[in-house]
Amino acid sequence: MIGTQTVLAQLWLDTALVGLALVAVLIGRRLNQCGLVDASIRLVLFILTALVTISLWFSQGLYSGALLAYPGILIVAGMVAPLRLFLGLLLSMLAAVAVLTYAALSGLQHFEPLPMGVGRMINVGSILLMCAAAVWLLACDLRKTLLRLQQEIARVKDSEASFTHLAQHDALTNLPNRLLLRDRVDQAIGHARRDGRQVALLFLDLDNFKTINDSLGHAAGDELLQEVARRLRETLSDIDTVSRQGGDEFLVALADVDDLAMVSSLAGRMQRRLAQPFTLKGMQLVTSISIGIALFPGDGEDFDTLLRHADMAMYQAKSAGRNAYCFFDERMNADNRERLALELDLRQALSRDEFVLHYQPIVDLRSGRLLAAEALLRWRQPEFGLLGPDRFIGAAERSGLIVEIGEWVLGEACRQAMLWQAGCLPRFVMSVNLSAVQFRRGNLGEVVQAALTRYGLSPSGLELELTESILLQDCEQLRQLKELGVKLSIDDFGTGYSNLAYLQRFQVDKLKIDQSFVRGLGDNPQNQAIVTAIVQMARSLGLHTVAEGIEDEATRQLLVELGCDQGQGYLFARPLPAAELNSSVTRQSLPV
Repeated sequence: MIGTQTVLAQLWLDTALVGLALVAVLIGRRLNQCGLVDASIRLVLFILTALVTISLWFSQGLYSGALLAYPGILIVAGMVAPLRLFLGLLLSMLAAVAVLTYAALSGLQHFEPLPMGVGRMINVGSILLMCAAAVWLLACDLRKTLLRLQQEIARVKDSEASFTHLAQHDALTNLPNRLLLRDRVDQAIGHARRDGRQVALLFLDLDNFKTINDSLGHAAGDELLQEVARRLRETLSDIDTVSRQGGDEFLVALADVDDLAMVSSLAGRMQRRLAQPFTLKGMQLVTSISIGIALFPGDGEDFDTLLRHADMAMYQAKSAGRNAYCFFDERMNADNRERLALELDLRQALSRDEFVLHYQPIVDLRSGRLLAAEALLRWRQPEFGLLGPDRFIGAAERSGLIVEIGEWVLGEACRQAMLWQAGCLPRFVMSVNLSAVQFRRGNLGEVVQAALTRYGLSPSGLELELTESILLQDCEQLRQLKELGVKLSIDDFGTGYSNLAYLQRFQVDKLKIDQSFVRGLGDNPQNQAIVTAIVQMARSLGLHTVAEGIEDEATRQLLVELGCDQGQGYLFARPLPAAELNSSVTRQSLPV
């Protein structure tokens, strides 16, 4: 029988081992809180296994209740430990059982079970307490880890929802973007195909956004776009979608269309809503929209086709005078193909040297002395002959080829001007028209400088003709041109955004009075008043004036009486090739 001292010794051993186990668990928990999760798990499991094995060796061996701790340790290891650690613990436990069995059979160690009583109860209870404490502490950490994981998953889901929204919506207006609109149109087409209904796609473009953006700044432009988006949302029903395509372009998808009258009515409502004044920076502004409309299934079977056709219809609406809406017509496809073919021909014309310059003289209205000439572009088209710029400049600007063509015009005009200056007109000035597209490219100063340098022409021998709208676009480039020393003139003055401040700021040299005010001048008192006002204003600013479109002697004499300095028109000469104009250059004057 086991004596009282043996029981007491066993109790002290169990108590010590339970205490050490709790200390190990607390240390492991601290490591876990510090982020050393793997080290915490290894420490606790190894120490618990070692303490249980020591308890078995110094107490009752395989008779001890401490043997119950092995399964508990394995359960915890299976939950939180990697496979290699789990297998290592299992093998060490099996080895301990084998050693204990050998020690008992060989007499190396004598193991006796505790008798039923308080001692055995304390032994088993202490083991259960040790396991319970370890499992509870680990479970607390596990629950906290699971809670943090759930919170992280929730944050990830929120982030995914936010990213999805950002990927499908425009950042400025919070409208659906083209990606989301495509998905909704595809769904609407699927339903319409099944139900035999129609879907409408409307392409909207603000008519004067660039002017507002340039004059008031990008912040005001952004504010205008946000207000346009708000008004469009208010105009549409919940089943329809308005989307920002980019820039000042919007798309509207109508998912359930009864007939064309319904679409026309909605387009009219949108135009009226956007025609109401906007208040930006304390100013009231009015804008308008051009709308192109394409319908499923008649105008296209998919989103891309509908978008392309609605875009064509929108440009047709702009061509019709803006602030209009236009339904797609198959003839637009043919027109578009013609435009593409024209752009291809223009590209080939540039490489084949099919462009030529004709020159229209600019003379002193009193003496007839030849002062300058305006370089005018012509295209020797192999099939249609000599074409004026009205037949192809629009296509050149849309395609961007106007930049390359404009560089060629500058170079050729400088070359010819140098020839005439070297002949008998040392003060001859060559006038060249510039496109707004050339200005937007941003390197116009470099292009002009390169042309002047290449042909040795003095900057004072080159005059660049600008439209009034160009003065509002790029102040820095205008300053660069004036610093080069070239002359600046405003073409078709009086037909655009006349602004005296800009004339002074950029030191404009000349105003060209539009021919619409010159033709029939003698019979139109209103035009006479306009011409008189322009001449007097130019004189007060120290500018020269050139009257365009002079076709008869009476008009010339009247312009002289009104104080106009210079003129050009069929009265003096039509635009001519350089070779045909040489005789006039030699005489240094034209008959008046």
